[in-house]
Amino acid sequence: MTKEDCFYFGRVVKTHGIKGEVTLRIDANSSAYSDLKYFMMEVNRNLIPFFIDSITFYDNKAFVLFQNVRTLEQASEFVGNDVYLPMEFLPKLTGNKFYYHEIPGFLLIDEEKGELGIISDIIEYPTQALIQLFKDDKEILIPIHSDLIKKVDRKNKKIFVKTPEGLIDMYLGQ
Repeated sequence: MTKEDCFYFGRVVKTHGIKGEVTLRIDANSSAYSDLKYFMMEVNRNLIPFFIDSITFYDNKAFVLFQNVRTLEQASEFVGNDVYLPMEFLPKLTGNKFYYHEIPGFLLIDEEKGELGIISDIIEYPTQALIQLFKDDKEILIPIHSDLIKKVDRKNKKIFVKTPEGLIDMYLGQ
């Protein structure tokens, strides 16, 4: 299995306790993943499956005990490693919710300005994620916020937005 077959789920940030558990910072709603049996962990640029004996979720963290890991020393070897899950583990989203990895390639349409262009990427900052696209060779960045996203049309690969007045003009120099 490759990274392209998976999505980023989180990172092992530290050990937890003395019995071999680790703390995983996760980038997902934990309620959808309560029955996980394994993770794919990146070790030396390879994805390796690690089977789970127990997992407990708390806010944006998970406390995980892997099979055959029973000491603090064993657990400490995983600190700093990224964790992935197969794409088929993603819960289906409906309405105006979307996963960041699914919308590059969608056409972005503004209520006032019309078709802005094809979404090229999502840029994630600690406090805000942004949609990146280019129009007339000029970069446009649109905040991902529920007040701005008016409709997600997955079938036709279109996202309809209502951007704040002047935002698009600022990028296009109009």
